[in-house]
Amino acid sequence: MFKNILIIGCGLIGSSILKDSISKKISKNIYVFEKSKKNISFIKKIDKKVKFLKKIDHQVSEMDLIVLCTHMSQYNDIIKKLQKYVSLKNIITDTSSTKRNIQRLIEKNKKLKKIFILSHPIAGSEMSGPEHGGKNLFKDKWCIIIKKNDKLNKSSKKVEIFWKKLGSKIIFMNSVDHDKIFSITSHLPHLIAYNLVKTAIDFQKKNKKNIIKFSAGGLRDFSRTAASNEIMWRDIFFNNKDNIIKSINIFIENLNSLKRQIKNENNKNILKILKNSKRVRKKIIELKQDISKPNFGRDLI
Repeated sequence: MFKNILIIGCGLIGSSILKDSISKKISKNIYVFEKSKKNISFIKKIDKKVKFLKKIDHQVSEMDLIVLCTHMSQYNDIIKKLQKYVSLKNIITDTSSTKRNIQRLIEKNKKLKKIFILSHPIAGSEMSGPEHGGKNLFKDKWCIIIKKNDKLNKSSKKVEIFWKKLGSKIIFMNSVDHDKIFSITSHLPHLIAYNLVKTAIDFQKKNKKNIIKFSAGGLRDFSRTAASNEIMWRDIFFNNKDNIIKSINIFIENLNSLKRQIKNENNKNILKILKNSKRVRKKIIELKQDISKPNFGRDLI
């Protein structure tokens, strides 16, 4: 499909793209730009044919596709370097979880506006690093491709084919809708998980009791989400802060309402809330976003 692909940043997502691209023979040559010596050492074990760039320079002009998989706080510096060397023959895409901030960076450069196609694979886990990457990470997962208008240019179509080759299901969206939607479906749940774990720690300190060892399924499952990479989530919170703050406000309103229902022992309203939540869970399973097995398919512990 491509002669040369460059993956910039080879953690969980980047290494998964690497493994999948090798498995599906998507490119004749695959290059990696990675700063971490530990990650480089691990990537070399994946395939000896993988080539490494020591810096972002004139060599990037030879890449048919460049995929940014770094933390968003590194984008500004990387994009400045890329725009010196890329041409209209190159295609750039990314994997970031917020899009308006990246779009603002791109729109400052006429060349980048034409060749940078924003994308967001909805895949990953709380684990980080190339040792946790998998060649089937994107199989049957959604990948959002950002479009500016109703027409798709050649670069957009090639990026679409690329993600489909990795097994993703494609949906097109504008950056404004993307950031609003994921502030609720992804960003807020992670923020709640971090805050719930903090609340448990604060409770433990105040009451001087070791409550963590009594973690029930709820706290345990929230702690898995809260174990996600802290740099990545700091960047997400900061770069989508307006939407996240609005989501937090809605959450606080609903939490206060729930608090009143419990205080007043409002049986009818409480049952309605709980039943509606079960319907949402059922819908998620019907849409094949999760499995119906108890305990998320894990062995009981």
